Amino acid sequence: MTRRPFLRWLRRNEAGNAVVEFALTAPLFLIILLGILDFSWQFYAKLELQGVVNAAARAATLEGNALSQTALDNEVRRKVLNVFPRGEVTFVRKAYDSYSEVGDPEAFTDGNGNGRYDSGECFEDVNGNASWDADRGQTGNGGAEDIVLYTASLKMTRVLPIWKFMGQSEQSTLVASTVLRNQPYNAATSTKQVICT
Repeated sequence: MTRRPFLRWLRRNEAGNAVVEFALTAPLFLIILLGILDFSWQFYAKLELQGVVNAAARAATLEGNALSQTALDNEVRRKVLNVFPRGEVTFVRKAYDSYSEVGDPEAFTDGNGNGRYDSGECFEDVNGNASWDADRGQTGNGGAEDIVLYTASLKMTRVLPIWKFMGQSEQSTLVASTVLRNQPYNAATSTKQVICT
């Protein structure tokens, strides 16, 4: 076979096209598939964590559980680790006087007008720790009729290696939180005082 007929034959020959096309598209397809599976797995983990946190937070607002917060945390941890055995679960509780105060800073007198708290300015110490805080919440479950922000974090190792291709961390941290009001089982107390340092 001479050169020209061979080139013509080579152009018309379609044998092996599927292998070449698959080799070009397979990596992209696999990355997308692994990404969907990883996202679905983390979405499921987030739903599981949120469901357990909601149930524990409802129980935490009852007077009978006011002193047994560790037991509720341990129950949340146990349920989450049943599904994600290598995870690490941590908890944070912050109590507020009203829903509108959740996440707000402690009020202060802006003496120099720069819009932020500076040392020496007077502030209302809502949480009783004698220092100004960007979040006025008092650590813990608070008292009767307090609003409680209950947050649980699940740190886990991702099971699929897609994080390598996406430039992400092998560790993933999922956070679930809920806000509820404690039952009115006692007279509410206040620790507010104005401090000028």
